[in-house]
Amino acid sequence: MASIFGLLFPFFGLIAVGYAAAKIFRQPEAGLAWLNIFIIYAALPALFFKLVSRTPFDELTRVDFISVDLAATYCVFALIFVAGRLVLKNGLKESTIQAFAASYGNIGYMGPGIAILALGEAAAVPVALIICFENALHFMVAPAMMALFGDRVAHPARLVRLILGKALLHPFVVSTALGFAVAAAGVAPPEAFSRLIDYLAQAAAPCALFAMGVTLALRPLKRVPVEISYIVPAKLILHPIIVLVAMLLHGGFEPVWVEAAIVMAALPTATNVFVIAQQYGIWYERASATILITTVASAATLSLLLILLSSGLLPL
Repeated sequence: MASIFGLLFPFFGLIAVGYAAAKIFRQPEAGLAWLNIFIIYAALPALFFKLVSRTPFDELTRVDFISVDLAATYCVFALIFVAGRLVLKNGLKESTIQAFAASYGNIGYMGPGIAILALGEAAAVPVALIICFENALHFMVAPAMMALFGDRVAHPARLVRLILGKALLHPFVVSTALGFAVAAAGVAPPEAFSRLIDYLAQAAAPCALFAMGVTLALRPLKRVPVEISYIVPAKLILHPIIVLVAMLLHGGFEPVWVEAAIVMAALPTATNVFVIAQQYGIWYERASATILITTVASAATLSLLLILLSSGLLPL
């Protein structure tokens, strides 16, 4: 138990430091702009490039693994979308954001640090694959569904350009693709360049988690939406369970790959969900509340999951 606490404390501690800093210094949210640019366009892309480029290329072509992971994730997406639409009679756009809140985890900010520290370097490849392909698919699904459910349906050609632009040109996807290319070529980058990548990658998790804490502090919880009652357990409990079952039903995956997929699925709602919601002016205050609540609750659920994994109680 002490080792699990020691593993998770720095991550949630960095979020708490950011939260406290925002409450003490009370700077406007606009002050986060440059830090977010550094995180999204430099630090995290460097981390993803480093993870992928230093991995044997044959391990990066596991289409079966990423297909099972995406299928499980979008099972959760579909369940919550139907619940919001049919049970609570929410609009199509609101139901879409709720579905993302239950299925889009904080895989970019928290995923690499927690999964690799908990499971070792062997988890780097599945973590990189999940980050690349889940982000790419989310960036395609979000604009597509918002365009389809909008008052004015976009022209098909314009919609395709929008979706491909959102997905293929995102820095996370571009950096991972470059990592694939370097791994396929089998050529090591120059030492000076590798050192720069290492510096940027080391800054990714601390900066991202600090920024996340500041963001949570600047968007206080005004009220708990009724949808939280099923979105939170869906994200933190149902999502990793469905991923585990899907991986076991398929079979043929190394235990550490299954463990990595479960840990990534158990992460709290991504801050990108708020960004998407705010971009379309839909359900954004409640998305912020969902991020805050799942982040706080994940301290307990992630601890329990890591205890189960370390004790060998899950049938991997």
